[in-house]
Amino acid sequence: MKKTTPGDGPVIIKKYANRRLYNTETSSYITLDHLAAMTREGRDFKVIDAKSEEDITHNVLTQIIMEEESRGQTMLPVSFLRQLIALYGDSMQAMVPGYLEASMDSFRRNQQQFKSAVEGAFANTPFAEITKRNMAMFEAAASAFKPEAGKAEEKGNGSKDDEIAALRAELSRLQDKVEKLNK
Repeated sequence: MKKTTPGDGPVIIKKYANRRLYNTETSSYITLDHLAAMTREGRDFKVIDAKSEEDITHNVLTQIIMEEESRGQTMLPVSFLRQLIALYGDSMQAMVPGYLEASMDSFRRNQQQFKSAVEGAFANTPFAEITKRNMAMFEAAASAFKPEAGKAEEKGNGSKDDEIAALRAELSRLQDKVEKLNK
C-alpha cells in the first residue's frame, strides 16, 4: 500500500482518547469507513495515538477488518481464522506475516493478469462484444462483494432481486447468442 498522492509520506491520522480520528492532511475528523476507503484507494496512512504518539495503525486496521466482517460480508472463513489463531505462539509465527503478505500480493497480480487475459483473449474477434459484456457482468457480480456495493444499492431505485434478475436475463441472452454462433 505504498501509493500516496498529495504528500510525500503517509497521511498522519491522530486517534484521540474519545476514539475520534483526526486526518492531519485535511484537518478534519474522519471515521473508520474513511480509512477503509483510503486503503482501497491505495492511500498510505499511519495512525498514531494523540497522547502517547505510539503507532497504532495495526490495531486500527484490525478494527476495520472486524467491522467489515461484522457487517455480514465475511471474507475470512472460520477455518482460516482458527488456523491463524493456532499459529500465535507457534515457532513459525514470525514467518506468517511475510507469507500472508506475499500471498496477497500474488493474488492481486493473478487477479489483474486474469482480467487482462480475459479482456485480450477475444480482442478483434466476433466474441469481443460478448467478452466485454461478460467482463462487465463479472465486475458487477464482484462488486456485490465489496462494502461500497451495499451503499450504492441503497441509493439506487432497484432492489437486489431486480438486479439479480436483470443479470440472469442478460446471461441467458448471451448464452443464446453463443449457442447460435456455435451452430
